[in-house]
Amino acid sequence: MESHESSFVVSFLIVIFAIIHSGGAALRSRAEEVIGARMWRIFFVTASLPSAIILIGYFLSHRYDGIRLWNLQDNHYVFIMVWVLTAISFLFLYPATYNLLEIPSVQKPQIRIYSTGIMRITRHPQAFGQIIWCFAHTLWIGSSFTLVTSIGLILHHVFAIWHGDKRLQNKFGVQFDEYRKNTSIIPFLAIFDGRQKLQLNEFLKLSQVGILVAIGVLWGAHRYINIAVNTFNSSFLSEFLDWQFNINI
Repeated sequence: MESHESSFVVSFLIVIFAIIHSGGAALRSRAEEVIGARMWRIFFVTASLPSAIILIGYFLSHRYDGIRLWNLQDNHYVFIMVWVLTAISFLFLYPATYNLLEIPSVQKPQIRIYSTGIMRITRHPQAFGQIIWCFAHTLWIGSSFTLVTSIGLILHHVFAIWHGDKRLQNKFGVQFDEYRKNTSIIPFLAIFDGRQKLQLNEFLKLSQVGILVAIGVLWGAHRYINIAVNTFNSSFLSEFLDWQFNINI
């Protein structure tokens, strides 16, 4: 498969991922009224999880496609910086772990405004976690395919920032207006200008320990990426995606 075609495929997968996630968020309130919060969460996860797994699998198998724009992998300092940034990105990416039982719908999922912990740093931690992750991995891999992937993901999360604020505004009105005044989109801005104070004790949660453990597991698991890539490449799905775009492009 020619390298530019894989960039088209991953762009298509990102669009599908964005439609499912942002579209699902937009439909959530109405859907919960019809089928209930727990059932909606099950439907949403059933659609969103496969889209994420397919996107990640395709990215891993084609991450070096295209033009090699730079190669900094022999630089020890770049290696350390990439891992530090990746660890930071995970701390931003998973604010939902504050309510672990809502993820599998053990507890009833609720739309609420969070104002503690990492939300004091930015009210859109998932977006900035994704941006940091994209920057770190694009710096490390240096391929045009990875750059295209990162740009697509960042654009989706920039939209998600606007979309998320709009949905909360519509649902909570004045309460969200007050929350927006006391928080910032740009990380640490509300702390630097005195609207927020960082409370370190709010980060001493079991969920945060779980994230640190996950980072350690991912560190050790990176050596097995090629096994995962080979498995995905040999799958029917990967062959179908490449075949379909070879026909249409």
